[in-house]
Amino acid sequence: MSTPATALLAEVRKPAILIVDDAAEHLGVLRSILLQQGYQTFVATSGERALEIAQRIQPDLVLLDVVMAGMDGLETCRRMKAHPATARIPVIFMSARGETEDVVTGFDLGAADYIRKPLRMEEVCARVRAQLRLRSNSETQKAQADRLRMIVNSMDQGLLIVERSGRIQYANPACDRYLGFAPDALVGRSLCDLLDGCTLRGGECMGVLELGGNGTREVMIRHRDGELHAMDLTMTPMHADDGLFVALLHDITHHKRSEDALQRAALLDPLTKIANRRRFDAFLEQEWQRALRTGQPLSLIVLDVDHFKLYNDALGHAAGDACLRTVAQTLQGHAARPTDLAARYGGEEFVLLFPETPADGAARLAELVRAAVEDLQLPNPHSPTAPWLTVSVGVATIVPGPLDGSAQLFECADRAMYAAKAGGRNRVEIQGAAPDVAQGSEPGFACLGSAPGAQSNSSHAAEICHCT
Repeated sequence: MSTPATALLAEVRKPAILIVDDAAEHLGVLRSILLQQGYQTFVATSGERALEIAQRIQPDLVLLDVVMAGMDGLETCRRMKAHPATARIPVIFMSARGETEDVVTGFDLGAADYIRKPLRMEEVCARVRAQLRLRSNSETQKAQADRLRMIVNSMDQGLLIVERSGRIQYANPACDRYLGFAPDALVGRSLCDLLDGCTLRGGECMGVLELGGNGTREVMIRHRDGELHAMDLTMTPMHADDGLFVALLHDITHHKRSEDALQRAALLDPLTKIANRRRFDAFLEQEWQRALRTGQPLSLIVLDVDHFKLYNDALGHAAGDACLRTVAQTLQGHAARPTDLAARYGGEEFVLLFPETPADGAARLAELVRAAVEDLQLPNPHSPTAPWLTVSVGVATIVPGPLDGSAQLFECADRAMYAAKAGGRNRVEIQGAAPDVAQGSEPGFACLGSAPGAQSNSSHAAEICHCT
């Protein structure tokens, strides 16, 4: 059932037509015909009045007489097209002046059509319907374009339209934000200027050609300040023949930093903040393989805090945790090279790995570490070994061969550490390359006794270790 509200909405949706003519009889006839066709009609008898009505009601179409007193139809059309509010309204000229020059002038001013007088009403109605269909299609396309523009402008992803040569034709606001550029500042630049490692070949951007249609890849994009940002880049051809590509950028810098932070955290001991056992195992295998390739010696130090249970019992677990953190930082200070690693292996046991370090160098480092921990003078009141916290240290060195395994290196350094404990603690026991091995004659282990200057029971170490 029709209600006043629905009737009003139906009325509002009717196309509105403004008829402009200073001849009252023409106005009456046209208005009557167009009302019969179901259109809303408005009338004006002068150009000035027509401009006023057009700006106020925004009609869908203007039927405009060319020859009028005062402001003629040509000037009225010119002013209508010059005003933003009425520029898109289609105008059909009506005139008895049908010379080619008059018609051309009308179209040059922006008219959509030209009807000669005397008017044939069926023709007028047909031309009105055609223009209203065109306007409806145009408005639909404009609305779609506006929606698409709004979507693109509000995207979190950066969007570029890029030529095969790499020249950027368009960049959306997200892309400007990602890369630190002002609006439209990216237009005209080359993608190769932004894409790290991109080159031009034969006037074409290899980054575009290599990435086009090949899915999403992680790339490094140069920010306006020169800093490289990690981003996912998807390059898709727009059409087969136009040589244009749509590039989608998603900034993953924060994700990568978070991912890197999580990876680092997974490889750190949460108490001491130095490398954990997982990191040590991976690093040992990596350096073992490198030593196999280079034929360089690999040295490992294993140490254990002496009487740590007595330390905890006397001073409490909080003090024990602080003690382990202090020892860890002391060890970290002795892993000076990028290829060195200090790690907490478990409990109060620590390891230091020194690639490309011969047995004598490892022995000196081990003694420096032992002395550095003792020099901390952390009181251990119940220790039968010393009034201070001390460590027992085992050292092993190998030039690995194809038949050796990395587990052997740890086992021998660990046995040497237990030999240091059995020998009285607060000492270094060394198991490294024998003289002939050190000279490169034959890879393997040999027990050499205690470090220079350290008190040791080398015979006991030799009894425990059988790695030659």
